[in-house]
Amino acid sequence: MDIAILGYGTVGSGTVNVLTRNRELIAEDSGEVLRIKAILDLKDFPGDPYEERIVHQFEDIVNDPTIEVVAETMGGLHPAFEYVSKLLEAGKSVVTSNKDLVAAYGEQLLEIAAAHAVDFFYEASVGGGIPIMRMINECMIQERIYEIMAILNGTTNYILTEMEEEGASFEEALEDAQELGYAEQNPESDVEGMDPARKLAILSTHAFCVDVDWTQIERRGITHITPDDIAIAKAIDHHIKLVARSRMVGSRLFASVEPMLLPEDHKLAQIEDVYNSIMIKGNMLDDITVQGKGAGSLPTGSAVAADLIMAAINKKDHVTSTTYHEYAKVKPESFSSLGQTYMLRTDKSVSMPQEGIISGIQVDHIHAYFTKQLKSQELRDLIQQLEIRGVQVLSCLVMEQEDLSVNR
Repeated sequence: MDIAILGYGTVGSGTVNVLTRNRELIAEDSGEVLRIKAILDLKDFPGDPYEERIVHQFEDIVNDPTIEVVAETMGGLHPAFEYVSKLLEAGKSVVTSNKDLVAAYGEQLLEIAAAHAVDFFYEASVGGGIPIMRMINECMIQERIYEIMAILNGTTNYILTEMEEEGASFEEALEDAQELGYAEQNPESDVEGMDPARKLAILSTHAFCVDVDWTQIERRGITHITPDDIAIAKAIDHHIKLVARSRMVGSRLFASVEPMLLPEDHKLAQIEDVYNSIMIKGNMLDDITVQGKGAGSLPTGSAVAADLIMAAINKKDHVTSTTYHEYAKVKPESFSSLGQTYMLRTDKSVSMPQEGIISGIQVDHIHAYFTKQLKSQELRDLIQQLEIRGVQVLSCLVMEQEDLSVNR
């Protein structure tokens, strides 16, 4: 079967690498030979093994009747949306690694695909090489999923790991990540939580059967995390991670992306470097946790290749597994309205007792206090009371652990 790839960057080249190196294995296991007929890119690639198959015009792919399945690995919203729409309307199945595209237009593209009896797959848009979408859609179909808790951004996880293990500042760890190619020169989408918010919206839509707008998910990034925060976390045997989480309570969806203090024995606490991990809780299986590299040429390319194979098999067998559901729109609410415990790092000590604070700790010059479970207004009132007493709150981090009654 002839296929095409849009974009020959990190993910596109990784997809080609997977399909080339594992060509015989893929053909043997799937019974389908995938021939890369065209690769769309603005640049030429002299000396590349696929140099002769590079094309510069989208029309060369959409108008080619022999190309049946296409991988979109360009990224961004435009022209990706226009290209994918036209391909689906032309009767070609499409797979993508583009989380921006899926978060913004996923439901619309699924509807187009269903109308034209083709597939639109996007396993690689969440979790890189972790096959989480297929697990939710196929392996957990019997389960009532009620919560997702995950590390969905390898860049920020690498930065926080460097800060913890090497004592680096945020700025130093970010610069290191950029030099290694883990972070973009403009890292805003990663470090401010937009990237994991998009992925969380995609996961939540599938897990809870609701339409989630990622822009409405409460998010805080990691730019304000300091070595002092890391020192407090170490002193109480916790790790700071940028956690994406969502929970269904009846018909209400609670969702957030924010740095959290996780206890040492938490399943996400030990995830380091550029790895991602996703924990899904259901009413029968309790919880399932999967982890793997969340980005990179080969991990993401492997997920794209898997979707290409599935789409090719469906075309060969004259079936489609694309299903469009017009889910009800749900506006995500803040977890703070349910009540959370917090670590407050302050510029000076607080004379105890203080309503809302149940314990405190001092590490060298660093002062921190732990609260009981507070709702958002209660937290604001506490911070205001501290300020009235001349105490400035330098940072405020959500804690997973609830029992903090032991003074240290």
